[in-house]
Amino acid sequence: MSLSWPGNALESPRTSWRRLLPVLTMTDGDYDYLIKLLALGDSGVGKTTFLYRYTDNKFNPKFITTVGIDFREKRVIYTASNPNGNTTGKTFKVHLQLWDTAGQERFRSLTTAFFRDAMGFLLMFDLTSQQSFLNVRNWMSQLQSNAYCENPDIVLIGNKADLADQREVQEKQAKELADKYGIPYFETSAATGVEVDKAVITLLDLVMKRMEQCVDKPPAEGANGTGSTKLTEPLTNQKKCAC
Repeated sequence: MSLSWPGNALESPRTSWRRLLPVLTMTDGDYDYLIKLLALGDSGVGKTTFLYRYTDNKFNPKFITTVGIDFREKRVIYTASNPNGNTTGKTFKVHLQLWDTAGQERFRSLTTAFFRDAMGFLLMFDLTSQQSFLNVRNWMSQLQSNAYCENPDIVLIGNKADLADQREVQEKQAKELADKYGIPYFETSAATGVEVDKAVITLLDLVMKRMEQCVDKPPAEGANGTGSTKLTEPLTNQKKCAC
């Protein structure tokens, strides 16, 4: 049996995580889970080269603008762990679909449609571009409006860490922003491969743990969003994620 994301995930602008839980299929016995992750951020931050490094462990220095949507795939073995961080001994074959989105404004209506079908997000900026870092807040707002819930699983990534002499964004700045949103932060380099695998696996771990929580919780408890990553700072009257 394999677990895959339901095809009707785009039915409504806001779909709860519980409704998007994987459904059993018999289409491919080679993997246990099909997980869709989406990379987003300004044009030129290195989304395409990052994903290429992760899936093929290669670096293509030629800049190729993504037109609309593209994706890459990779099979990994995921080892489950308990809340204390200790492995449970359970392993799963995971088929990762890594969606690559265009950063240009003219493609925004197309790319945001894919937000609702993704299970986790690699939000990237360029460490050599202060503007791409400032635009992270805009991307977070887009996610809040278009993802499967208001508090989706996200990893913030500062790419091009190898270009230290051109750096415009300091690590402290980025960590403070990540802490504000309650999400992990990594500084990566598609050129050298540093922290690329760790960033993706951290996001996969968040997604898998959220799925386990939703399966284990009764429906009445699922509406409080307990245990989910915070996308925005707490507000007394803020609508909770129906996860």
